[in-house]
Amino acid sequence: MKAISYSRYGGPEVLEYGEVREPTVGPDTVLVEVRAAAVNPVDWKCRQGYLQGALDAVFPVVPGWDVSGVVLRPGPAVTEFAAGDEVIGYVREDFLSRGTFAERVAAPVRTLARKPRNLSFAEAAGLPLTGLTAYQVLNRALAVKRGETVLVHAAAGGVGSFAVQLARHTGARVIGTASPPHHDYVRSLGGEPVEYGEGLAERVRGLAPEGVDAAFDTVGGDTLKVSANLLTQGGRLASIADPEVVAYGGRYCFVRPDADDLLRLTELAEQGVLSVHVSEVFPLERAAEAHRLSQTGRTRGKIVVTVSRETDTPLPT
Repeated sequence: MKAISYSRYGGPEVLEYGEVREPTVGPDTVLVEVRAAAVNPVDWKCRQGYLQGALDAVFPVVPGWDVSGVVLRPGPAVTEFAAGDEVIGYVREDFLSRGTFAERVAAPVRTLARKPRNLSFAEAAGLPLTGLTAYQVLNRALAVKRGETVLVHAAAGGVGSFAVQLARHTGARVIGTASPPHHDYVRSLGGEPVEYGEGLAERVRGLAPEGVDAAFDTVGGDTLKVSANLLTQGGRLASIADPEVVAYGGRYCFVRPDADDLLRLTELAEQGVLSVHVSEVFPLERAAEAHRLSQTGRTRGKIVVTVSRETDTPLPT
């Protein structure tokens, strides 16, 4: 089958489009025909070797953890899905090798949920990783409640845009950092935008003089100190970007696959609570361009690669 892969760590130039071996469908896996896969910052960080201490790489590595597609064949122990079902998944294992930038992927059943009926395959592919991250941080690490004020950093990005929508659905007030060109987008999600950078603390205090009840950091570095200083007495801080958050009394969070959480996101999308903004779409063979764009850190919403249904290789039997 056709896929994107890399055989060594490096920049986008190490990504190659070509033939790789067919995935093996184990007892607890589901063979999915990939229609779309989202690009996340973790994808290029893995490609460059930044996660070597956490995830072993079995080369060649097919990148990508987000997927939307159609079930071709469930494994013999799988009862949750049948051939023809439309699914989404956060297909992360504890090593790098069998990713979603391919015509087909064998996804562990624990990583999948049904696809939202009201989303296109491209939109649905942008939901799992970033949606799960926002959902798990807000509900578990920060335990956001109705009536609280929440500060969300990079509120126009993939994780941030979902965090704004989910926190607003909970009944919280949301202040979101973003560059001025993205302020209207943050407002459309239900947030109150503020420009990040020097003077951020004063701008947030202007909107919330008594501080914020919870802060969701997606940036790291100096943002942590600013966020900690903006918390009310008993306020909570969580970061997905910087383990140093624990020095400020906060929690460092790494998203995990969870079929129940993913199904909840599907339901929220179908209820109109969550929308997915896709900023750019690339065909699979141009995945290197998608990685380059992701590395700029200037995108709004999600970057997605799509896979043609007219494959050059036969479907497995």
